[in-house]
Amino acid sequence: MSKKNKGFVQQITDMDGDFAQWYTDVVKQADLIDYGPVRGTMIMKPYGYALWEHIRDVLDNRIKQTGHSNVQFPLFIPESLLQKEKDHIEGFAPEVAWVTHGGSEELHERLVVRPTSEVLFCDYYARNIHSYRDLPMLYNQWANVVRWEKTTRPFLRSLEFQWQEGHTAHATHEEAEIETRQMLDVYTEIVENQLAIPVIRGTKTENEKFAGAVYTLTIESLMHDGKALQSGTSHHLGTGFAESFNITYLDEKGTQNHVHQTSWGITTRLIGALIMVHGDQSGLVLPPKVAPTQAILIPIAQHKDGVLDKARAILHQLTPHIRIQLDDSDKTPGWKFNEHEMKGVPIRIELGPKDIEKNQAVLVRRDTREKIIVSLEALPTALTQLLETIQSDLYQTAKEKQLAKTTSVSSFVEFAASLTSNPGFIRAMWCGETACEKAIKEQTGATARCIPFEQASLSEHCVYCGKEAQKEVYWAKAY
Repeated sequence: MSKKNKGFVQQITDMDGDFAQWYTDVVKQADLIDYGPVRGTMIMKPYGYALWEHIRDVLDNRIKQTGHSNVQFPLFIPESLLQKEKDHIEGFAPEVAWVTHGGSEELHERLVVRPTSEVLFCDYYARNIHSYRDLPMLYNQWANVVRWEKTTRPFLRSLEFQWQEGHTAHATHEEAEIETRQMLDVYTEIVENQLAIPVIRGTKTENEKFAGAVYTLTIESLMHDGKALQSGTSHHLGTGFAESFNITYLDEKGTQNHVHQTSWGITTRLIGALIMVHGDQSGLVLPPKVAPTQAILIPIAQHKDGVLDKARAILHQLTPHIRIQLDDSDKTPGWKFNEHEMKGVPIRIELGPKDIEKNQAVLVRRDTREKIIVSLEALPTALTQLLETIQSDLYQTAKEKQLAKTTSVSSFVEFAASLTSNPGFIRAMWCGETACEKAIKEQTGATARCIPFEQASLSEHCVYCGKEAQKEVYWAKAY
């Protein structure tokens, strides 16, 4: 590698020395975002937005397959509407952005810039649900929301971000329960199968659940530095919102009942998860299913006769099969290698005069840097198969790292020690008392990530207080 090309990669901080700075460097150097003019906001550049589109489009299709329709609700919420559900407003109050003026006039009532849309949907349901024939109402919204975070980081925590929020109304608790679990299953499928990120599935504790929910289901993933990231949540809202907003329906017997609601969502923080789970010292490593460009074709000695012509012919041949681009810029091949490695393109295709003579191309995997020589006729099949292999291998590698960073403990001494010796998930038993949960957070910084669906009996006693254990919990420091 030339000194010039080496300098390109040296713009990234060592990931094991300063992971937070490494993350920021990668986000910028991979051309995903630029910073907005307001603190904590970001501009998603074409490459970053293309990544979000690939996640969004697959998820949108799955949401529609489960019977939901897309809608668009307003950005502004009247303060009086937000105040109707006490637990909900208390949970969001610290993050709310207020509009107090319209033009030069002070508003008679403050407006909230949408932090989430439960109350908007509730207001709509109250006016539009009358009979059991109106149920279920299965809606989803792709939107931007604003939460006034004190500490921000691109994708992970920003004042404004993109997400989808599902909102549904059902006749019974059981129907809402099925919906809540179904959508968590959809999120699991997307994150594991598309993003190649393994997750732990479970229920949030009372202290960690969504404000106003009966319970919250979650998928939790583990980053390279051992911190957890909440990657998707699905909330069973019960009848709490319906009672506050008087959302009722007449059943088949003519009896008036409150509806049972759910809400669920994932955000652009999944891009942050992708970076932190798969990235390496050279930048992004993208799973092929969501990579904006699955293969980059780089002609070697492109100034020589026939090289660019052949490269363009191959581009034409491969375009129907994969997302491929030709880099015929005047940069050196070494610079191009580093640039596309930085962007995480899964496969690099090298084609030079000698390769053309031998009727072959060299494929280089981004994840392992393995080089594979393939005949030009076999390229479509070879590339398709290699992309599938890379997708699978990335998931397996992430799974192995997650398991290696998961520790089971039975005492608080072991709990505290493991946060230093092997940062990651900690499996430990819990008595169910919020006081113990809060004490663990205060003393270690670790929070209860979830009560896993598949429970194991690791000990008979709570890891903190020693009382009889009730549940196995996954704990971790988190983003």
